Amino acid sequence: MIHDPNKVYIFDTTLRDGEQVPGCQLDTNQKIEIAKALELLGVDVIEAGFPISSPGDFQSVVELSKAIKNPTICALTRAIKGDIDVAAESLQYAKYPRIHTGIGASDMHIQYKFNSTREKILERAVEAVKYAKKFVEDVEFYAEDAGRADNAFLAQMIEAVIAAGATVVNIPDTNGYCLPDQYGAKILYLKENVKNIHQAIISVHCHNDLGVATANSISGVLNGARQIECTINGIGERAGNTALEEVSMILKTHSLGLHTGINSKHFTEISGMVSRMMHMPVQPNKAIVGKNAFAHSSGIHQDGFLKHRENYEIINPEDVGLNSADIILTARSGRHALKHHLERLDYDIEKINIDDVYERFLVLADEKKDITDDDLLFLMSDGEVESYKNGYKLNLLQVVCGDQEKPTATIKLQYEGVVKEAKAGGNGPVDATINAIVSIIDKDITLKEFTIQAMHGGSDDVSKVNMKVDYEGKSFVGFGFSTDIVKASANAYLDAINKFL
Repeated sequence: MIHDPNKVYIFDTTLRDGEQVPGCQLDTNQKIEIAKALELLGVDVIEAGFPISSPGDFQSVVELSKAIKNPTICALTRAIKGDIDVAAESLQYAKYPRIHTGIGASDMHIQYKFNSTREKILERAVEAVKYAKKFVEDVEFYAEDAGRADNAFLAQMIEAVIAAGATVVNIPDTNGYCLPDQYGAKILYLKENVKNIHQAIISVHCHNDLGVATANSISGVLNGARQIECTINGIGERAGNTALEEVSMILKTHSLGLHTGINSKHFTEISGMVSRMMHMPVQPNKAIVGKNAFAHSSGIHQDGFLKHRENYEIINPEDVGLNSADIILTARSGRHALKHHLERLDYDIEKINIDDVYERFLVLADEKKDITDDDLLFLMSDGEVESYKNGYKLNLLQVVCGDQEKPTATIKLQYEGVVKEAKAGGNGPVDATINAIVSIIDKDITLKEFTIQAMHGGSDDVSKVNMKVDYEGKSFVGFGFSTDIVKASANAYLDAINKFL
């Protein structure tokens, strides 16, 4: 088989190594759905499962073999003939089958896991590859815990299994122990000391126990490896595996003379699919697919981004399946970001006193973590702006209420430069607030309709309050908004009153 020397093959093990995470187990139908998404993504190899481990895993490999046409379908085994027999049976329908067999290579594993010797382990490794070769042409061998293995013995093992027929040799940093320079040097050592290394593809399989799985994988590739074993979202045992989306975008972003067959525009979609099905949320600051990966909230960053995207982005969000980056409005956002969103909402910036709007924006942003489009629409609404330019203005609102205490509200209202204060009770905090307002205004006003609506959801959300009042036979509608429902109600009531004044 002729391989492109500059192509890095992507071996996805989301459905095998990733699924070993507690609580992340999938049924066969879910595995097929994810496998089809991986095929669309362009992965070269899908490790479908560990067939000997359970009837469900066996059946999943069988069904994936039937459903998937382009990628190689791989089944994991130990260096045990029974494992290999079951794996071969599960792969009978695969267009491109691969058996992935192996054994421990470090002295730690040889002594404490297998209670054996280097010589016996080497013999078992060769026998497993030869046996697997009877069933499939494509045999991958893994030298478990290679990251901690003696390099000279590891080279001896790799040379022996290639001679036995291995087409891919996997050098796992099983415990995430290596530093990038150590791991890269190990791959280079094998390139320079295994005589028949050109007959097989070197594969890297790195865990993230020290947070360097992606860095180790890239270091391995730079030193001669041409297959990366990884998972969507970096899901995997303990601290996880190398993240497929990270290594793919590194190779795409940097001019290393290497490429993959991955269509990165599917990353956002498949990341969400795996997260949902495996009940494993993606951390917001996760590289490439985290919800904050392309979100800018710092005023300095927003200003630089809006002037030129590449000031603060090295990846185009469209390349990973997002429509655009997010300019998140928070209390740390500057005027430039606020103008950007107002223009996007079709406001004429030339006709707006941006300093006044910005001051009111900061007040709201201090109350609410993130400001949405709906928040801005309310902020810019004529009723909200005009009600505080003329008429009654709320200067103070204090409410006391509780399970064993009658609600009371203290209000200070300013009207034409004069401030008046009142205190009143009611059957609830909103009723007490309205009673206090009425005692100051001293007009015969009837509240006809009162609705409260959370604009998005969450305990810190902005509440929208609509009130309809009758005065002298006419109806007036007012609205208010605030993260405080009582304050929003007071604003809505005053807005209606100011309209008939």
